[in-house]
Amino acid sequence: MPLRQKIMAISLSVGLLIIIFELVRRKKLREEYSWLWMLTGVIILILAVWYDLLLFIAHLVGAALPASVLFFLGIFFLVLINLYFSVKVSTLTTQVKKLTQEIAILNRRVEDYSSER
Repeated sequence: MPLRQKIMAISLSVGLLIIIFELVRRKKLREEYSWLWMLTGVIILILAVWYDLLLFIAHLVGAALPASVLFFLGIFFLVLINLYFSVKVSTLTTQVKKLTQEIAILNRRVEDYSSER
């Protein structure tokens, strides 16, 4: 890997890690979501520093170019994020439905209690 590309990849991964830490520190990103982004930054950093690993992975999967492996890993990462957030949205939808039903029951009890007085 040319030195400029290596410096750029390392800079971007370190920048990503700094941004993630700052977002967590300012409470703009919850810790439960930050692990995925931290893992991404660390993997980018490892692949930037250890280019032979990227070449090995490219050879292992039969890719002609290391860039193809990076593209594949990027798409795989996006699929994982979509799956993770789909599970979260499904869970939250169920919780909202349950809470709405509980609030309706409580409102009915309050109305019944008020009408008895």
